[in-house]
Amino acid sequence: MDDNKIVELFFERSEQAIAELSDKYGPICRKIAENILNSRADAEECVNDAYLGVWNTVPPQRPDPLLTYVCRIVRNLALKRYHENTARKRDSRYDAALEEIADCFPSSFSVEEEVLEKEAVRLMNRFLGTLERDSRILFVRRWWYGDSVGELAGLFQISRHTVSVRLSRLRKALRRYLEREGASR
Repeated sequence: MDDNKIVELFFERSEQAIAELSDKYGPICRKIAENILNSRADAEECVNDAYLGVWNTVPPQRPDPLLTYVCRIVRNLALKRYHENTARKRDSRYDAALEEIADCFPSSFSVEEEVLEKEAVRLMNRFLGTLERDSRILFVRRWWYGDSVGELAGLFQISRHTVSVRLSRLRKALRRYLEREGASR
């Protein structure tokens, strides 16, 4: 079903909206949550909570694109659950993905956290715009969706080593970009 029709179902307060959303975007939502949480049960709960979040915000919101809207909700809920689950331990593969890119950004946020966060998003979007399509997809799949190196190797049909090298080069490119923009560590 077309995204606009799904959104209209939400505006009509039809329960069919959730079913259509789940049919169309459930697999990608579960993948995002499972990559972050490494738990099918927690991931499923986050996805269901995201559907409720969409139900509660549409209307008045009219998300376009719908996929980005629901994925962001799923990711935020999964990250919140992840931090709750790992408050005392640091051992998941998502930690590894975050640690890979962490040294590209300032280590702490000041009182101007919201302004800095918006600036970081703006810089990240500009950086992604400088990348070739495959590099941009690789970057987003690793550090937004949390795909493993092995999954990326399969997706791109290249070796794990090649993925690791390309990710390393992307981190270095991001670091250089942020330095040029005056936003590095």
